[in-house]
Amino acid sequence: MDLYIVTLTILGVVVLLTAWLPLIMRRLPLSLPIACLAIGALLAWSPFPLLPRFNPLENREFTERMTEIVVIVALMGAGLKLDRPIGWKRWMTTWRLLGVAMPLTIGTLAFLGSWILGLGVASAVLLGACLAPTDPVLASDVQVGPPQTGEEDEVRFALTSEAGLNDGLSFPFVHLAIALALAAKEGTVLLQHWAFLDVFWRLAAGGVVGWALGKAFGFLSFRMRGSSLAKTQDGFVALGMTFTTYGLTQLVGGYGFVAVFLAAVAFRASERDHDFHEQLHDFAEQIERLLMMVLLVCLGSIAASGQLLGGIDWRVAVVAFLAIVCVRPIIGWLSLIGSGHPPGESLIIAVFGIRGLGSIYYLAYATGQAEFERVETVWATVLLIVLTSIVVHGVAVTPAMRWIDGRRSRARRKHTAHAVD
Repeated sequence: MDLYIVTLTILGVVVLLTAWLPLIMRRLPLSLPIACLAIGALLAWSPFPLLPRFNPLENREFTERMTEIVVIVALMGAGLKLDRPIGWKRWMTTWRLLGVAMPLTIGTLAFLGSWILGLGVASAVLLGACLAPTDPVLASDVQVGPPQTGEEDEVRFALTSEAGLNDGLSFPFVHLAIALALAAKEGTVLLQHWAFLDVFWRLAAGGVVGWALGKAFGFLSFRMRGSSLAKTQDGFVALGMTFTTYGLTQLVGGYGFVAVFLAAVAFRASERDHDFHEQLHDFAEQIERLLMMVLLVCLGSIAASGQLLGGIDWRVAVVAFLAIVCVRPIIGWLSLIGSGHPPGESLIIAVFGIRGLGSIYYLAYATGQAEFERVETVWATVLLIVLTSIVVHGVAVTPAMRWIDGRRSRARRKHTAHAVD
C-alpha cells in the first residue's frame, strides 16, 4: 500500500474535520483539540499510521519549526481580535498576570522539577520556562471573539492578551536555562551577556520593531490613496504581515513572538473599526486551526504509541497534577487579589491558563541550543502536562464560559430592572 497516498487521504479528512467538528461540538463539553488527540490515537492504533514518525526527540527541528509557525500565526490572530486599546489601566489584569503570575509560576515549577524530579538547575529552569506561558493556539474557546463583535468581557480579554504576550516574555527564562546548561558544560561565565542581550536587547528590539511594523502596515492598508492593502480584501495579507514581522525581528536579534503580537495590536489601532481586520483575523484563524489540527493529531499519535510517555513514573505524574491543579490556579488567583474582579471571574482567569504548543516549541528550541541532563524526563513531563491541559480545560471550558455569560446576563437584566424602577 502506498503510504504517501494514505497520508494524503488522512490529511484530507483532517482538513474537512477542521471545518465540521466545531459545528457539532459547539454545545458539548468537548473541544476541537480533544478531538484531534482522539484522531491521532486512533491512527496510532490503526493499520494506517501517518507516513512520517513525529517523535519530537528524533525530529526536533521539524517539531520546532512547525510549532513556531502555528504559534506566530495564532499571535497575529490574537492581536487582531482585541478591541481594547493598549494601556496601563485598561490592561491592568494582563500586567498582573505577566509581571506577578508568570515569574512566580516559572520559579515554582523549576522548584518542583528539582525537588520531585531530581533535575539539575538548567533542566529545572527550562521546565519552568517552557510551562509558564499560556497558549494562544489552544485557548480559542476562552478568548475574545472576532474583531468588533463585542465578545470581549474581562475574562476573555485577560486570557487573550496574556497568551499574546507571555509567549514572548518567557523567552528570556528559556535563554537563562540555555546559558546555565552551556555554563555547566563549557565552563563559560554564568549569565555572561544574558541580562543585556537576552533580556534587554531582545525584548526591546521585539517591542520596537513589532510596533513600528504594525504602524507601517496600518499606513499601507488604510492611508495610501488608491492602492492600499485594504482594497485588496485578501485575507492572506495577515500571513504576509506575520512572516515579515517575525523574520525582520529575528534578523535583528529580537523576540519575534513579542513583535508579531504587538504588530497586530498596532495595526489594529491604526484604523480600529475597519472591516479589513475581520477578514485578516478570519484567514489567520483558519490557517492556525488547520496547522493546530495536524500537530495535535501527531501529538495524539505519539501519546497513544507510548514513544515518549511510556517512561512516565509517579514523580512526573505528581508534577503534572500540581502544575495543572495547584500552581497556575493558586498563583494566578494571588496575582489578581485587589484587582476588583468578582471572585468567580478571578478563579476562571487563574484556572484557564492552558498549556499547549508554545511549551513544545520552547522545549524543542532549547534542546537544539544546548544539551540538558535528563531531557527525556523534561519532554515526558511537558507533554503530559500539555495533554492533561488540553483534556481538562477542554472539558471544563464550555460550562465555565456558559456560567460566566449567564452570570453577566443576569446582572445586566437586574441592572436594567433597577434603572426602570
